[in-house]
Amino acid sequence: MPFSDELYESISGAPDVPTGLPLVMLLTGFTDAGSAVSGLIDHLHGSTAPQPLIVFDNDVLLDYRARRPVIVFDQDHLTEFRPAKLELALAHDALGQPFLLLSGYEPDFAWNAFTDAVVSFAAGFQVSSVTWVHSIAMPVPHTRPLGTTVSGNRRDLIAAHSVWKPRTQVPATVGHLLEYRLIQHDVRVAGFVLLVPHYLADTEYPDTVVAAADRLMIATGLVLRMDEVQERREEYLQRVESQVRGNEELTHMVHTLERRHDAYMAGREDGEDVEDAFDEHDLPSADELAAELERYLADRRPGDEDKHS
Repeated sequence: MPFSDELYESISGAPDVPTGLPLVMLLTGFTDAGSAVSGLIDHLHGSTAPQPLIVFDNDVLLDYRARRPVIVFDQDHLTEFRPAKLELALAHDALGQPFLLLSGYEPDFAWNAFTDAVVSFAAGFQVSSVTWVHSIAMPVPHTRPLGTTVSGNRRDLIAAHSVWKPRTQVPATVGHLLEYRLIQHDVRVAGFVLLVPHYLADTEYPDTVVAAADRLMIATGLVLRMDEVQERREEYLQRVESQVRGNEELTHMVHTLERRHDAYMAGREDGEDVEDAFDEHDLPSADELAAELERYLADRRPGDEDKHS
């Protein structure tokens, strides 16, 4: 295997891994609308007790100057260095069911070597399936459930959960390459793309984390605790609704998106050849409205709505 000695390190004393487990892949790439992937990584690392099996080498895969690690400066000295992590771990869901979790940054370099390594791990552990999630910004309303585009070779999931099936060329991520290579090796793969409201894409939108976890549970049968994220989701949506109600342009934009979304979904259910609802034509200054809403959410703290009521 190319670069095998440099690309990763197997952790000594790592737990034994049963064969036939599902593999979940969460890799932060060039787009992470609503912080869906990064938010779910943080949540799973805190709730599923992942035990590292394989740690990939940053010096081989990471462009430090493009994604600089964090170092802590305390008054007059440096106290902590926080490098990025990319690792394969054994985790357990809320019922104690084990699964494999590949999580961290998308490699900047050596995509072929990295993909070969992951395909080799999938074969060695005889994984039952591979599921991955990422998110993109789309002109859709936050008042409707987050839709998904589904790829892979699991036709049942595509039929049930893919609301948008474009034919297009897109900038590839390493997740796409992994899906492509894994299917070539006859692995069952499902990739979920969350369609996130474009005006909330640059915020930490808890609904994306909930939706990403929901898709993973549907595809794998795992049970993930989401109570903490659900609480943040309710608070976040209350703040968004408060801002929308107080701004006529925002209200008009959301209503326009709702009408297009509902017309598209109704036509899809009826089997009609509907026009693409995900078109920003004629939306009222969407970029400016999105920036205004993002500033509002960034500047306003929980409880502020009570002070201004």
